[in-house]
Amino acid sequence: MPMTYDELQKLLQEQEANLTSQLSTIGSEVREDGVGYSNHMADAGSEVFEQARDVGLRQQLRRTLEDVQRALRKFDDGTYGICESCGGIIDVPRLEALPSARYCVRCQTRLEIKR
Repeated sequence: MPMTYDELQKLLQEQEANLTSQLSTIGSEVREDGVGYSNHMADAGSEVFEQARDVGLRQQLRRTLEDVQRALRKFDDGTYGICESCGGIIDVPRLEALPSARYCVRCQTRLEIKR
């Protein structure tokens, strides 16, 4: 049975809380001021790799959180489930797979082909 919009909204709220928690955890672990000095180059290389990975992960989590928050605002203004490109209805199965979807499948495909 397809999910209702209320269920999708609750799912988005849960995702928002989870992403916020993950960001606060990563935020306390990631230093953006550079790598500390080490006596061994391999240690410094490992630290650089780990910091770069964590910074990339944090950036991805922030983008995902922004998408989720945008979708939640759409519930408030009554535009959730409406394609931002063509104004058509986004199918519920697509919203179930990606609750923060901004575009219907046809418009998303068209945007990806243009890239």
